[in-house]
Amino acid sequence: MSDHHDHSAPVRVPRQEQEDASEEITEVARGILRLQLPTDFTGLGHVNTYAIEDSRGFTLVDPGLPSDASWQALLQRLKAANIPLARVHTAFITHSHPDHFGGAHRLVEQANADVLTSTMFRKWTDLLDLDERPLEPLDPADASEAGTLLDAVASTDEAEMELQFPGFKAFRDRLRAAIDDGRIEELSWMRAPRPTIVVDDAEVVRLGDRDWIAVFTPGHTHDHLCMWSPEDGVLLSGDHVLPTITPHIAGFMGGDPLANYLRNLDKVAGIEGITKVLPAHGHPFGDLAGRCDAIKDHHEVRLQQLVDAAAEADWAPVSRWSEFLFSERSRGPMADSETYAHLEHLRLAERAERRQTDGGLQYRVEH
Repeated sequence: MSDHHDHSAPVRVPRQEQEDASEEITEVARGILRLQLPTDFTGLGHVNTYAIEDSRGFTLVDPGLPSDASWQALLQRLKAANIPLARVHTAFITHSHPDHFGGAHRLVEQANADVLTSTMFRKWTDLLDLDERPLEPLDPADASEAGTLLDAVASTDEAEMELQFPGFKAFRDRLRAAIDDGRIEELSWMRAPRPTIVVDDAEVVRLGDRDWIAVFTPGHTHDHLCMWSPEDGVLLSGDHVLPTITPHIAGFMGGDPLANYLRNLDKVAGIEGITKVLPAHGHPFGDLAGRCDAIKDHHEVRLQQLVDAAAEADWAPVSRWSEFLFSERSRGPMADSETYAHLEHLRLAERAERRQTDGGLQYRVEH
């Protein structure tokens, strides 16, 4: 008998959201097709673009990245689904991340499509005084989109902005440097279309010849918007609820985004009659309440990890605290941003302290 043992590293099974985009077109609910577009954005493998048919044509939900490769994939998927580009009348963008809004500007330019978003939708360059040519059509979103956190950033002085919104000044400076250096590719990832239809929480929207109810769900981003159809029990969940990974919680916009996110998990979990969830990444699934509970448990574990590390860390910058939450290969700006969100959650609950030093913010967590 051989005593040979295989000591090779175990094969890492990708999460659903990391699977490569399939060319398969599937009907996931009545009149709703799932088109998968390729993406390598933040380690994901695909973004789900949902084509919702009605008597006017089609609404496309989250039409992929702003890259040429993503646009060509979208055109191929539309052709395979027998959807002429001219019949796309609306792009619904769940939130202001490039893998969701990126293809919308071409739908505006080539199909004259409307752009539907939350009233809170903002492209980051709105705050940077950049010379950016607005896209057609030029109808502005209505006045109810005012008063967001982003407006607060725009009216805050430099020193106060660094304290309230850590990371924003560096982001702004990076974009301005990209303009000065002519790095157009980097800027294109920040180019979002101007919304022509904006909706508030609980507002009724007509898509696919049936009513959908807007569900405002900030947390993953400040402007995240889900939609649900009472008639079919379908929820378009965007990145708010994903099947096998926990959505990133961006901390640098200030406030308590983690508390917002957890509260809005309860909000969607409490909607009666949802039987199918259509996420922006990964496969459709059914147990919405169970998935929300699992994500909430994950964040409770994260918070406890920070508490458990308190004695070792003492006063430490966010990047040091991030080491207690993320593996070495996962560390970086996104990990720091989510760590910051958890630290701020503890601070606002009076379970942590924050101080400003010459080297930046430091935190100490109670233990």
